[in-house]
Amino acid sequence: MEHQRDYVGYGRRRPSFSWPGGKRLAVSVVVNYEEGGESCVMDGDAFSETLNSDVVGASPRAGRRNLVVESHYEYGSRVGHWRILDLLAECGIPATYFAVSSALEKNPEAARSIVQAGHEVVSHGARWIDYDMVDQETEDAHIERSLGVIEQLCGVRPVGWYTGRVSANTRALVQKHGLLYDSDAYNDDLPYWVPVNGRPHLVLPYSFDCNDMRFASAPGFNTPDDFVGHLQRTLDCLRRESRQTPKMMSIGLHLRLAGRPGRADALRDFLLRAVELDDVWFCRRREIADFWRERFS
Repeated sequence: MEHQRDYVGYGRRRPSFSWPGGKRLAVSVVVNYEEGGESCVMDGDAFSETLNSDVVGASPRAGRRNLVVESHYEYGSRVGHWRILDLLAECGIPATYFAVSSALEKNPEAARSIVQAGHEVVSHGARWIDYDMVDQETEDAHIERSLGVIEQLCGVRPVGWYTGRVSANTRALVQKHGLLYDSDAYNDDLPYWVPVNGRPHLVLPYSFDCNDMRFASAPGFNTPDDFVGHLQRTLDCLRRESRQTPKMMSIGLHLRLAGRPGRADALRDFLLRAVELDDVWFCRRREIADFWRERFS
């Protein structure tokens, strides 16, 4: 049976190693590109979108558009994308983009700009919807379509996957399509292997706490300083612990949230300080996956 629960993990038997270059903490900046893939009645959905925007308390509208929420999402693709892309370039940070393929289809220039800047593109599904009640055949078709669309738009086929709102079938389907890893887990500070379809499958855990989505959820972040203060505390803790055992840290960004000026400005300050630390490795998730497969297969 897939998705057996593991309450133990590494326990006290944490692996002994160093990241490339002798670094102790791997930091993965993840940028979620979802704008245009969310629920929208114009795309045939039954309800308007409610999640992860600055529209507090938005409720689903059956068969009707929510123009305010739609406008907040559009800020991400129109403005936030370019601001975050420039910020990453200024800081010299390679990132991983969790990209919804139907969102990239609505902005091909943005899709090209991600790979031209040297970032990794991971599939975030064909749509940014909840797959819990989607039948296996439909989800499988969405995965196949998403991978093909991203390859066509970006010129490279993704090797990683992140659905977010998964079904019980997602991980097995992801492995079936030959992907090297998924990030649909939040249960560790290091990568780990799980058996899927009778074969080992690599999981690179993600994070909801070091994530700007908490600007749009309760309890959450009120100010940019709340966000970067939490990032700094997390970085400090993991750096301290990594003197004994190396760690991994994930930072989640959304273009319509972190792409707003005040939040981006605070994030810039944090990143410019963090990149100067000699024990920290800013990297794409594929680099972590390649290292882990070579070192711990």
